Amino acid sequence: MKAKELQELLDFIAKSGLNKVNIETEEFKISVQRDPTTKHVLGVAAPAAPAPVPVAAPVAAAPAAAPASAPAEAASSTHRPLKAPMIGTFYRSSGPDAPVFVQVGDMVEKGQVICIIEAMKLFNEIEAEESGRIVKALVENATPVEYDQPLFLIE
Repeated sequence: MKAKELQELLDFIAKSGLNKVNIETEEFKISVQRDPTTKHVLGVAAPAAPAPVPVAAPVAAAPAAAPASAPAEAASSTHRPLKAPMIGTFYRSSGPDAPVFVQVGDMVEKGQVICIIEAMKLFNEIEAEESGRIVKALVENATPVEYDQPLFLIE
C-alpha cells in the first residue's frame, strides 16, 4: 500500500466516524482504532510481506491548518509551489545533525530529495516534482503539514 493510499484510507476513516476498522490483505494487516475522547487515530500494522509498513503511532485526526500567508505567496505567477503529497511532520534534513536537503537559492532537479515527511513512524523522502531554484521555504522544520500544502516555492 502506497503512502498516499494509506493517507486516503486514514482520512476516510476519520471522516466516517467509525471507531474501529480492521483490514487484512495478502500483503498487510491494518487495525485502526479511534479513541473518541482524545480525537486521535491509532494505526497498527503487522508486515506479512517485505514491504515497509507503518508501526503503531498516533496520528492527528484533524491536521493543523496551513499558515494564512502560504496561499497568498504560493499564488505568485513566477513561483510555483512544491507541495506535500501527504500529511505528517515535515523535516528539512534526515537527522538533527545532518545538513538540510535544500536551502533557499539552491537549484533542484526533478526527482531530487527536498525534505522528509514522517507519517506513522514511516519517514518518506519527498522529491521535487520539477526542476528549478528554491526561492522560499514555507514550512518550519519539525512542524505538521497537510496534504497538498505548499512546502517550498520554486522558480
